[in-house]
Amino acid sequence: MKISELLHTGNITFSCEIFPPKPGADISRMWEVVQGIAELSPDFISVTYGAGGSTSKRTEEIAVRIQEQHHIPSLAHLTCVSSTREDIRRQLASFQEKGIENILALRGDIPQDSDFPIGAHYQHAYELIQDIKSQGDFCIGGACYPEGHVECESREEDIDHLKQKMECGCDFFTTQMFFDNNMLYNFLYRALAKGIEVPIIAGIMPVTNARQVKRSCELSGSTLPARFLRMAERFSHDPASMKQAGIAYATEQIIDLIANGVNHIHLYTMNKPEIAAAIVHNLSDILR
Repeated sequence: MKISELLHTGNITFSCEIFPPKPGADISRMWEVVQGIAELSPDFISVTYGAGGSTSKRTEEIAVRIQEQHHIPSLAHLTCVSSTREDIRRQLASFQEKGIENILALRGDIPQDSDFPIGAHYQHAYELIQDIKSQGDFCIGGACYPEGHVECESREEDIDHLKQKMECGCDFFTTQMFFDNNMLYNFLYRALAKGIEVPIIAGIMPVTNARQVKRSCELSGSTLPARFLRMAERFSHDPASMKQAGIAYATEQIIDLIANGVNHIHLYTMNKPEIAAAIVHNLSDILR
């Protein structure tokens, strides 16, 4: 089933993201993660691609298993920063053969130890979106940044790029993590004013380890509100308390979002089904 169809039913949707193990690592633990997430009955499960496409084969393998064994739509990530157009053509053909029809199209992070690829390679996500659109009947998602992409000079420029991706064929967007809902509400207003009318899914990351989130915020440009910082300062030295507080914070974020009409929630699970399960339990009647 295409995710765009789910997003236009008028219902609340809840989805989860998982990431494949690194090349050479044991994949058996991954199947436990998939099983744990699938038991929560999310509307779809997205599978990341790894830096530079480093886990691309496992992304496809996991996405196929989610659909065939658990009968849940999968969203396969696809990055292009280290790919040629022929690489992408082959990957899209493989996706079609395996029945994967939902793709999250991303440029990906530029490798720091190599020159930025030019010529036959992609430079921007919209170019990947154009190629996906021309090579199959795929449902295409894209990424968006409530606080602006770190490489954009202004939020207005970032919104312009977002509209360009929509015009090239994006069916929906998923936000980078954010910890202040007001940032999202402001972003949604600016996007709508710019004519961006495709569904936007709110990406929520439960923080159960305060130290780990610092690096993520540096990469994404996300800011940490005072309320979050106070929570981290108070509980970061007690793992059990920090876990409970992080689950509560994410739960409250989601409740506020849904109460304000944001009906599509995507959980960055960090491959921790027990964290996702605790949040789903807290929201059981709301999500139902």
